[in-house]
Amino acid sequence: MIFTKTHQDEQQAVQFIKERSIEINQMVDLDVLIESIGNKRIVMLGEATHGTHEYYTWRSYISIQLIERKGFNFIAVEGDWPDCYRINRYIKGKAGTSALEILKTFDRWPTWMWANWEIAALTEWLNNYNKSLQYNQRIGFYGLDVYSLWDSLHAVREYLQKVDPQALTKAEEAFLCFEPYKNDEGTSYAYASKMVPDLCQEEVVGLLQEIRRKLPQYDSDEEVVFSTEQNALIAVNAEKYYRAMINGGPQSWNVRDSHMEETLERLLDFHGPDSKAIVWEHNTHIGDSRATDMTDEGMYNIGELARTRYPEKDVALVGFGSYEGTVIAGSSWGAPMKKMDLPEARDGSWEYLLHLADDSNKLLFMEDFRDTPFFDQRIGHRAVGVVYRPHYESYGNYVPTILPQRYDAFIYIDKSSALHPLHLAPHSHQMPDTYPFGL
Repeated sequence: MIFTKTHQDEQQAVQFIKERSIEINQMVDLDVLIESIGNKRIVMLGEATHGTHEYYTWRSYISIQLIERKGFNFIAVEGDWPDCYRINRYIKGKAGTSALEILKTFDRWPTWMWANWEIAALTEWLNNYNKSLQYNQRIGFYGLDVYSLWDSLHAVREYLQKVDPQALTKAEEAFLCFEPYKNDEGTSYAYASKMVPDLCQEEVVGLLQEIRRKLPQYDSDEEVVFSTEQNALIAVNAEKYYRAMINGGPQSWNVRDSHMEETLERLLDFHGPDSKAIVWEHNTHIGDSRATDMTDEGMYNIGELARTRYPEKDVALVGFGSYEGTVIAGSSWGAPMKKMDLPEARDGSWEYLLHLADDSNKLLFMEDFRDTPFFDQRIGHRAVGVVYRPHYESYGNYVPTILPQRYDAFIYIDKSSALHPLHLAPHSHQMPDTYPFGL
């Protein structure tokens, strides 16, 4: 949906943007956002694409300020738990010698989402920052997603081999049940579960129950025990996800976002009653789905779940978007990543209106727009995934959105640039200028 009022209405909407937005010329201009967060417990930082440089560096700046000035305890991202847990162990001084060494092991498509120079810079900052802290105070980095079924099962097996050979039987049963389906991202399992609905459900549920029963007996590193339980939980929810995937509709999406919200809750509980979380995910996950047409389809997301579970004073949802530029993506699932043009936003979209106001980068506090005309309707809001075909953008890539209801704040970048993947030029070990505010 595009802006459907008259030209005069469009001009008035643009005038509101001019009057009520804050121009951003450099990252320090985002400090007003940091102060507005106050004592909130959960801050979710979105992105309109999975391959934009500024989304990563600006979220890094915001995250660092929240850690240093507001006492936030961890960053949780739209990534796989086993991969992100390796970053977590490195920044806490438990494994690895450099961010580059850790991130080079991220070989699951789309590799560029986390194996990039922008994340390498943030990872090194976190590692350096943590060195001055007691271990139980060190900042964490975790993955919220549900896709890592086989890596998670493998991690559980490795742990139980060391500490609980008796429970290993349960892990072996689950692994053997899934093994015939491990080469195609769960598609063959989804089809097989159509014929046998409870194909491997009993095995993964049994594994999780066994680990939870034995948790009090595990006396190794407390976080390693937590990670083992989390990997078993991923196996349970991934199995649900793959079964739901074959039926179409909203259920698989809802299983995934419910898992991410459950993981966030577990992390907050693990870090204590006063813990604070920073979440990095796509706008389609962190922006309240009730303000979009997703709700018409019966879909919900982690942003909506957080707003309904926690008091309003505890949650801040911050969206990101841009008008034009370049982006890293693939033309199909599993295709080689490449730098693509991000064309000018579609006429009548939120990005179009923001650009029409002027070509500056902007910060909008949504409470300043909730009483204005025309800002209470669903208008197209750009959303680009890891698969992107710019020439089809006129047919898709826009989520009808009531912007002031979807976010608490919105950061607009008029012209954005592509992310810097590590694996795009593996022979290159020189970090580009991705971290102008720190290292």
